[in-house]
Amino acid sequence: MEELAAQAGITVRTLRFYRERGLIPPPRREGRIAWYDDHHLARLRTIAALLERGHTLNGIADLSTAFESGRDVHEVLGLGLPTEEEPVRLTPQELADHFAGEVTPENLTAAMDLGYIASDGDDIVHISRRLLDVSAALVKEGVPLAAVLETGRRVREHADELALLFAELLRTHADEKDAERLRPLAKSVVDAELSLALDRQLRGPGDARSPDGDGQSS
Repeated sequence: MEELAAQAGITVRTLRFYRERGLIPPPRREGRIAWYDDHHLARLRTIAALLERGHTLNGIADLSTAFESGRDVHEVLGLGLPTEEEPVRLTPQELADHFAGEVTPENLTAAMDLGYIASDGDDIVHISRRLLDVSAALVKEGVPLAAVLETGRRVREHADELALLFAELLRTHADEKDAERLRPLAKSVVDAELSLALDRQLRGPGDARSPDGDGQSS
């Protein structure tokens, strides 16, 4: 315990307090000897980083509980399943930096329920770099993370329906090899339709501007 406290730059008393609060896991015991390892040191450094960023010990304890009760990374990403999305590995403090002040136990649990994030030892794995970057950008623009996650949940429902439509189309009119090759075309249709739908929604009723922005209706 003294060696771990020294490496973490804290006192033994503080280390005992963290252990009593459940902020670090218990050591491995061999007889009367308690062994701490790099896992404990990484957790202590994470706690220190979160404290520096303004998180309270109560908040860190809540986050730790939510995180450790979340799904394992293999359950979320699948075992060897192909994906076009690039997973991102983050430390808890890096996740906190992406969503300053918004990484609450409630939001963490919602993100885990969506399958956006999962636990992998002391790290967090986000299932998609694109989703991570877009979510962080929206929060930076003032959109609450809770609203971003709720919107993501609703988008997921529609995305699954769209994927089913195209999967059935490709299975019906293409063999398995061609279906994978034609996948980008299906995505392009969805992207174009979403762009047109946003045009309609953001213009609002009565806005008859043409696409070139000259204000003339055709």
